[in-house]
Amino acid sequence: MKSSTFLDKLSATLLLLSEKELSNATIILPNKRAKVFLLESIKNQMVGTAFAPNIISIEEFIQEMACLRTIDSIELLFEFYEVYQGVTPKGQCQNFEQFATWATTAIQDFNEIDRYLLDPKKVFTYLEAIEALKRWQVEASKTTKLIDNHLEFWAKLPEYYASFYEHLVSKGIGYQGLIYREAVNKLESFAAATTHKIYFAGFNALNQAEEKIFKYLAKENSAKIYWDIDAVFLNDPHHDAGLFIRRYKKEWKSFVHQDFEWVVNHFSEQKNIQIIGTPKSIGQAKIVGTLIEKIQTTHPNLEKTAVVLGDENLLLPVLFGLPDSVDALNITMGYPSKNNPAQLLISKLFKLHHNAKQRNDKSYTFYYKEVLAILNHPLIEPYCQAQEVVQVINSNNFTFFSREKLFQLYAEKYPNSTNTLFELLFARWDEIPLILANLREILFHIKSQLSNDNSEDKMAKAFLYSIYNTIVKLTNYQEKYQQIDSLTALHAIYKQIVELAEVSFEGEPLSGLQIMGVLESRVLDFENVIITSVNEGKFPAGKSQNSFLPYDVKKELGLPTFKEKDAIYCYHFYHLLLRAKNIWLLYNTDHEGIDAGEKSRFITQLEIEKHQLPNSTIYNAVLPEKAYEPMVIPKTAAIIERLIAIATDKGFSPSSLTGYIRNPIQFYTQRILRINEAEDVEENIAANTLGIIIHSALEELYTPYLNQFLAVHHIASMESKIDAVILKYFKQEYKEGEITKGKNLLAFEVAKRNVYNFLQVEKKAITEDNDAVKVLLLEESLSCEIQLESFDFPIKIAGKVDRIEERNGVIRIVDYKTGRVAAGNLKLNDIFALTPEIANEKIIQLLCYAMMFENHELRKNLDITAGIISFKNMKNGFLPFGIGSGKDANTVITSEMLEDFKVIIKLLILEIFNPEIPFKEKV
Repeated sequence: MKSSTFLDKLSATLLLLSEKELSNATIILPNKRAKVFLLESIKNQMVGTAFAPNIISIEEFIQEMACLRTIDSIELLFEFYEVYQGVTPKGQCQNFEQFATWATTAIQDFNEIDRYLLDPKKVFTYLEAIEALKRWQVEASKTTKLIDNHLEFWAKLPEYYASFYEHLVSKGIGYQGLIYREAVNKLESFAAATTHKIYFAGFNALNQAEEKIFKYLAKENSAKIYWDIDAVFLNDPHHDAGLFIRRYKKEWKSFVHQDFEWVVNHFSEQKNIQIIGTPKSIGQAKIVGTLIEKIQTTHPNLEKTAVVLGDENLLLPVLFGLPDSVDALNITMGYPSKNNPAQLLISKLFKLHHNAKQRNDKSYTFYYKEVLAILNHPLIEPYCQAQEVVQVINSNNFTFFSREKLFQLYAEKYPNSTNTLFELLFARWDEIPLILANLREILFHIKSQLSNDNSEDKMAKAFLYSIYNTIVKLTNYQEKYQQIDSLTALHAIYKQIVELAEVSFEGEPLSGLQIMGVLESRVLDFENVIITSVNEGKFPAGKSQNSFLPYDVKKELGLPTFKEKDAIYCYHFYHLLLRAKNIWLLYNTDHEGIDAGEKSRFITQLEIEKHQLPNSTIYNAVLPEKAYEPMVIPKTAAIIERLIAIATDKGFSPSSLTGYIRNPIQFYTQRILRINEAEDVEENIAANTLGIIIHSALEELYTPYLNQFLAVHHIASMESKIDAVILKYFKQEYKEGEITKGKNLLAFEVAKRNVYNFLQVEKKAITEDNDAVKVLLLEESLSCEIQLESFDFPIKIAGKVDRIEERNGVIRIVDYKTGRVAAGNLKLNDIFALTPEIANEKIIQLLCYAMMFENHELRKNLDITAGIISFKNMKNGFLPFGIGSGKDANTVITSEMLEDFKVIIKLLILEIFNPEIPFKEKV
């Protein structure tokens, strides 16, 4: 029978054993994932029935040998801290938070030292000597406390190691390296007691402890070793895919009493290799979906197809990109918990409560963005029922507020109601056990709201369960070790646990499409392979130095460096290609951004090695002929009806007419649909809010002096009230917003300065220019009607004028602008040069005000002028509309001029009502 995969070949070999030998055999594989595939292969080739062999991973095998149990890195940290406290004088002990910053790295180095069976005393003495050499020029009498502490730390490392090692062994637990060292110590007794045959299959890079175990058991005839290497890699002395196995073949001859098995010749076979580059990770996810559809045309069940993710963060985009025709898939990798929506919620809660305590522990001051981030979170918003609280925060510009104020707002909006989730979210975080209990309750409460029938709710439950387990772990660590004494320490440990945690997905391992990470692909073979993120820094992973041991020391001691790690990735890459017939290698072509990087060296190497060059394609985003298609809304009967309602009721305001000129779609959304911008918290005072405050302040200051000629003492009285009036309207408009510091304080001072400057200009006009000024109207609503022949109803023009005054026997209509306005923008050579364009919007507004005031009783047949006072260029004073240029312009608005203007307005209104002219967006 021809074996198509490595596991098929291994199964065929195992089935040559007798039934008794097979059932007593122990097969050791690089990982747990491959067990189910090997059992399936044995079942498919077996004739009859027999007991299956014992199939375990190398980690399980080593733990059995050492009689020790492995524990996770966080528990190791707590155990190490107990040891550290025991060997360090009480006054010199760091707290757990400080300790964890260096202890994690130290444990990793302990692990490497033990896995490679190095003499720890020699390694630490070497490191201490290197650190001392760095300070060789410093005389003993001139060393600082910092230098002394630094050198003392290196001197104490051997003691930390020895005590930690002894402590763990006494408890029957350990880290991976310690368990390997103990397994080697018990190797002889284990081999003597072993009666069954051991088969090591599919290994590549071994540490020193594994090498010693493999060689010894093979020499004692207790074990057989089956490699999986292609002749191309084995015979090429420079090929990294064969780096480790070449050495084993050369150096192990005297130890291993069997032929070197197996060397295959699959890589030289004909393969269809396509290299596809595309910008961004999301582009790769979409291409994966397209390729799967293509494969399904010839392999509908996809059982011999694997998607291998070079970057685990691509899992969800790939899942969402799969076609609906994929009805069975198996995900043999976990999704990182750090990207889990439930984890993001917990992180936001940590941020909210930590910052609240930092700002004011007594009043527990929240920041609105942190509160809204929680209340609007997708796992909270549907179940918390606090939308009205969100609206109050937005509409009243609350920025910082106490916890008591938040609950007061809730009570006002939802009287006599109990909201358990709201109370849990914003309860004080004071004691660590209560914080952890609170987090468990929050997650449990959300879970109770989710359905078992909805697929999205099922996924949300998987995310919640993952984080719930993390919180339970934290609780267990706290109860057992009692070392977490602050919120900062709790958050730091939580983040470390989350880095290790994964969301597991359920699936049928032997059917359908296989989606896996690089390490999960070991010893497995597929006919169709899609590999994503084949970029430098992803595949291979690149350099990562998280060790106290420098590169040259590692080389000297025989420890693996990034070069060896690159060779491991190289083996995995070429093993995926080894028996595959169709291969797609996807990489990100972007050289900038978070997930960017150069094309992987493996692709370049492959292009050089293969006699038949792979087919290389670059996919770019499909660009439309037009970057953006403007929105077009045809005028329906309902829209015309709404326009008639506006024209005959409230009327068209000058600003709505200029809004139509600026962008018809803006007019459509605001006036026809009556959609306003969503209310958000103004953390910094917006320009329009500042304008409203100045308008309101001037109205209040001038109202007592309406219809009387202004005198200097009137101005003086107004000046004395500026601070109080501005503050009043700031509080009225900005409500609970903070105005005592930062940008808002500057805006407050700017508003006062603008009003003060305005009054100084007024005072100068009265005293120096001898102007006779009588304010007639302030913030007055005016209107007029225009009759069009084609309409059987009048068109109402209505709006609010900022100020109308009589100055030196002339009516002056004033429009305040907080922005900058140039005098030239208010001049025309001829009234018929006024076209409905955005450049003329201010002139159109002024002439609309003049048209509305033309027949007002207060006019008294006086001449009318209209203009703008710009607070940004107050020194220019009143900027009048005029026909002509410069000082020679005619600024009086005559009745003839207004009649000509009405013709322009009528044309504009006819266009607005014309059903043949749709509302078309201006871009």
